[in-house]
This record gives sequence, C-alpha cells and structure tokens, in this order.
Amino acid sequence: MILLVVGADRVDAGKTTFSAGLLERTGAVGYKPRAGNDFWFDHDDCRRALSDGRLYGKDAARLSAADGRERPPERLNPVHRLWRPAPDGGTGLLGRSNREFVVDRIGREADDPLFVRNATADVPDRVAEALPLSDAVPVETVAEFNALAEREYVPAFERLAAEIEATEVAVVESYSDIALPLDSLEPASIAAVAAVEPGRVRLYSGDRYCRACEVASSSPRDGAVEKRVPDALEYLDPLERVRLPALGADERKDPARIAGAYADAYDALLDAAGRA
Repeated sequence: MILLVVGADRVDAGKTTFSAGLLERTGAVGYKPRAGNDFWFDHDDCRRALSDGRLYGKDAARLSAADGRERPPERLNPVHRLWRPAPDGGTGLLGRSNREFVVDRIGREADDPLFVRNATADVPDRVAEALPLSDAVPVETVAEFNALAEREYVPAFERLAAEIEATEVAVVESYSDIALPLDSLEPASIAAVAAVEPGRVRLYSGDRYCRACEVASSSPRDGAVEKRVPDALEYLDPLERVRLPALGADERKDPARIAGAYADAYDALLDAAGRA
C-alpha cells in the first residue's frame, strides 16, 4: 500500500512534517524520490551534508529518522539537486527563475554516488572541496541533460518504484508542488493521496487522483514536463478536508507529537486507503 503525500503550496506546505507523523502512526517505510536545496538559503543543511562529503537534504534526513530503520538519507532519496541563486537574476541551465542548478547526486549509496555538474555554473568552493566533482558528468545544455536523464535518472527512479511497490506500506513524499514524484509508479498501487497545505489537508483516492493527473495541464520543470498539484486538484473533489493545527518547532521535531496532533487527518487518510 502506497500513501502519497503532495504539497498544494510550493513553499513550506508542510509535507515533511505530515509525512514524519504518518510514518510514526503507520510504521511505514519512507521515501523521498526527488529533493533539492539551495546553497545560499539552506546553507546550514548543505554544510551538514558536505562536511561528510555527501549531498542530501533535511527532508530526507527527517524521514529517515522518523521511520526508524537507520537508513542514510540517500536510501530514501536517489536524486538530490543543489541549487544556487542565479547571477543577475537569470534562469540558469534548467529554466528556474532566479536560481541555477549546480550539482545533482544520483544513487542511493552514500559512498558511491554519481554526480552531475552544471558546466555553465560556478561551483561554490565549499562544494568543490567536499565532493569528488572531478569525476562528475558535466552538462551544458538541456538536450545533454535530457539524454543523461534517460540513461541515468530514469533507471534509478524505476528501481526505486519497484522497491516501493514491493513494500507492504510505503509513505512517498513528493517535492515542491509536483503531483507525481515518480512517473514509473503504477497508479493502481497508490491507495490514497494527502494534499497538504498550511492549516489543512485534502484527501483523495489514489486512482482518481492519478486519473486527474493524466488530464491536468503541465509545466516545464527541470528539463522535463511535470504535472503540478493545483492543476490536478482542479478536476477533483476531496473525499475529506481535515484541519491541521499549527505546530511549534519542538512539536515538528517529534514524530510522536505530530502523530497525536494530526490523528484525525491520519484516521481519515487510512480510511480512504482502506476503500481502495
């Protein structure tokens, strides 16, 4: 059974907090197929990973801690992207306004990743010193990136999807406001979907949500075309809307306290999954 957690708001929707509490509640295995952070705006998180010669984000680390299986963040997250603000407010290689992609990590082994480097961007000294970028694959154009995606990224996602589908209960957290973080997941395997935003969560059956994603409009993201959560939800009425109380910093750090505070939402989500 797969429980998909998506964000109905691009910034700080609360997906990871919701997912951490859900892992505590269900004992599920957590996954964050794609993630990223910004060398400037998430600098402390970047430094923490780079100090070990690694590249991962706080969301995957939180989910890893919450599911209690002592997996490194990379095991939950086969692709992590490092961004930085684009010089002169440009769009960077992959078209994101005001920021540019610097480095991607591909792979789920902390000690044997493949790095992909944006050859059109300046790599911060701290990043260059911490990561073995002399072996990184350089890309200069979107066409080069897309060819590499077919060769390296897609197989990594397909392997992860197969593992998730074979898991008894999995919580899969998307990124930003992207509707489906893994195209290779079989839609029928998604039991229920939680669309999180500040103050509430809307719940959907997995099959109807996936059908809505098929007809929703797309937008260019990361050299590909991706469906956004708000566009998919235009075609759906939720099974239920549940209020999420605001939580303080200490509560958000404790999955057990999140599970208690969000108990009504988790009850409703599991009820929706049980109907699948």
